Amino acid sequence: MSGKRDKGSGNPWVNEPAPEVPDEQEQQLPPSPWDLPVPPPPSPWGDAGAPGAGPGPGEHSGPGAGAGPGAGPATHSSSAWGDKVGPPSLRRPPPPKKRFSVPPLLIPIGAGLLVVALVAVVLVALSGGADKAGQEPSPTPPPTTPTGTQSSYQPPANALPVGFGVSLVPVPGWVVVTKETAGKQVATYPPNDAENARAFFWVRQKQNVTANAYLLGIVEGETEHDVAQLGNVRNLPCPKDVLVECVAIDYTSTVKMGGEDVQVKGSVEVYRRKDNVVTALDFRTRADFAVKAEADAATMKKSVIDSL
Repeated sequence: MSGKRDKGSGNPWVNEPAPEVPDEQEQQLPPSPWDLPVPPPPSPWGDAGAPGAGPGPGEHSGPGAGAGPGAGPATHSSSAWGDKVGPPSLRRPPPPKKRFSVPPLLIPIGAGLLVVALVAVVLVALSGGADKAGQEPSPTPPPTTPTGTQSSYQPPANALPVGFGVSLVPVPGWVVVTKETAGKQVATYPPNDAENARAFFWVRQKQNVTANAYLLGIVEGETEHDVAQLGNVRNLPCPKDVLVECVAIDYTSTVKMGGEDVQVKGSVEVYRRKDNVVTALDFRTRADFAVKAEADAATMKKSVIDSL
């Protein structure tokens, strides 16, 4: 071997200069990642349901198929929404306005209610007219302002006022019994006997009852403790036009007085006026004093009837 370095390409110990590269080869650089085509952005709707991209040409399924938003150029463009088509709106289209409609079931119900209302109006009108027709000819006066009390009768000075314009003129020998609080009561006594009356005469009054009912109540009270025999209730001819109901009854009874049985005779007459004021004349006497007592009672009854 010599100490000289061999020249040649096959010597690994010799540094050979790099071959010259032509200009054309210098311009052919490797492809840059910035020059690569950019894929379209992913659709928010996914690959299968993206608006504007249907399954393919000629198919009409999916949100982007057919006419309307999302159809058209978007199906043939590299852009996700097409070159001139904007992204579809995420708002739902407003629902169509519904017209008011009456349910079929309400139609017969409404018709029935209308018929009931019309019938009620007719009944009210008929009943109101009947009431007015019945009230106009004969109006009922209030009880506090009785009618029919206008009379030309002037009671004497010794008359006892009873009520409602009615008075009683006692016969001499008959005195007022002060314990009576309802109406007026007079009685006559034997000589030297101020406790056991031989006869008495009551005038009682009540409002808004029938004469017959008032009569039966008085008779039952008078004979409650007696052994009584009642006669029949009879109608009396009313002596005045102001009277509308006149009834009477007679009775006999047995009463224990001083350990002895005493025979008693009695009668009740009741008169009802047009103003519904009822006046009762209650007369009761011992049988042994009946002749005198009945004559006095007839005079006192007349004084009461004249004042009715």
